[in-house]
Amino acid sequence: MELHVVIDGDKDLTGQLVRQLREAIHSGRLAAGEQLPPSRLLAEQLGVSRKTVNEAYARLTYDSLLIGRVGSGTFVAEKALRGLPAAERVDFAGGAVLARWRNLQTPLRHLPHEGRARFEFIGGAPDRSLFPHAEWRRCVQHALRESARSRGLYGPAEGLPALREAIARHVSFSRGVRCTAADVLVTNGAQQALDLVARVLIEPGCTVAVEEPGYPPARLLLEAQGARVVGVPVDAEGLCVAQIPEGTRLVYVTPAHQFPLGMPMSAPRRAKLLARAQALGALVVEDDYDSEFRFEGRPNDALQSLDQNGRVAFVGSFSKTISPELRLGYLIAPPAIVEAVATAKHLSDWHTAVPAQVALAKFITEGELLKHIRRCHAVYAARRERLMQRFNGDLAPWFELVPTQVGFHMAALARRTLDMDLLLKLARRVDVGLYALDPFYASSPARQGLLLGYGLIATEDIDTALDRLRDILLQMN
Repeated sequence: MELHVVIDGDKDLTGQLVRQLREAIHSGRLAAGEQLPPSRLLAEQLGVSRKTVNEAYARLTYDSLLIGRVGSGTFVAEKALRGLPAAERVDFAGGAVLARWRNLQTPLRHLPHEGRARFEFIGGAPDRSLFPHAEWRRCVQHALRESARSRGLYGPAEGLPALREAIARHVSFSRGVRCTAADVLVTNGAQQALDLVARVLIEPGCTVAVEEPGYPPARLLLEAQGARVVGVPVDAEGLCVAQIPEGTRLVYVTPAHQFPLGMPMSAPRRAKLLARAQALGALVVEDDYDSEFRFEGRPNDALQSLDQNGRVAFVGSFSKTISPELRLGYLIAPPAIVEAVATAKHLSDWHTAVPAQVALAKFITEGELLKHIRRCHAVYAARRERLMQRFNGDLAPWFELVPTQVGFHMAALARRTLDMDLLLKLARRVDVGLYALDPFYASSPARQGLLLGYGLIATEDIDTALDRLRDILLQMN
């Protein structure tokens, strides 16, 4: 790849080269430590003498912008960019819109990659040690072989037919979702699925309803689309349907495993939600983010499987079952919005990465996904059981667990007033990562409590971590 330098005419050639290289270094286009082309090669590329290039390199070396290494070449000096003035912020006509995006609070944006504490209770993170590396590697190698034989063209916006068929069979089998491959759209995670639905249904100023407390990225995404987002309270049966306001165009819910509290939506409440959506002409987005992991009770039907009027869009993700690094999800769209969502997907990013789709299709079709879920289920079940024993035992004076049947996080509500900031800070000092429920409340006073994810903490570490939590609580009394 050639270094971008433009020589104009035949006057002051060395000066032209010096000025352009200096500007490239100061602007960051040439980063500290980056190697420049050899003088002979650059001279040939620019149509100038080698002497001209050598003189330019010498001047910049004297100015401490370049450094020559015998036997290696010429490099941008490590200290070349130090002390440069910060770039001035440019005023745009759309400054108000920029400010709105810039000032959005995104509490879940910078999650720790491997866990910031030795004993981590962060929610939504699967156990990386359980990832089926050998099986996934085999599927990826198959995808790369397929890619080598392909014509290298863009893929369909809706997703590869093989993966759409595999997803349709998987959700029909595991969740009772009523769909065919034609109803499936492959997305870059569940978040993109929600974004695409919002793009085709939401206009600035229209009303959408979300759970309160609820999933912050969903609420913020809908607000960013210009919607008036109304938080609807939840109780022991799930979303309080009677409080969905008139004029609501979209309702976002997590009925299988309410996020973050964890209780399932009851059957009567599901029926009321579908009836309310029909009366409003609204779409219900059912985020089924981790219900593959069921630990007790009879399975609840997916809300989508109860829908007789095409009012439910079912959103799923492989971030919890396989890995969030894959960024693979899907949308089971009702017939009325399939084509519009596919168009929005095409215009926003054309299609999800094809090799990843090929690998995932093989992974699902060969039964590896279900095997992996079963392996994870056994591990998570043991962790869940130990957490329940401790919070129903020696930690019961301080916390009460919210009953939940699925997923790999639970919520523990405080039985007494606690200084939660102090509790989290003291826990961090003893290498225990705890997370409060406060960030999940947007429009009502937060209930004190903890979100207890058990995807990252090893089963044998739970007692050690909770012993430290108990000791802190005793000290705080």
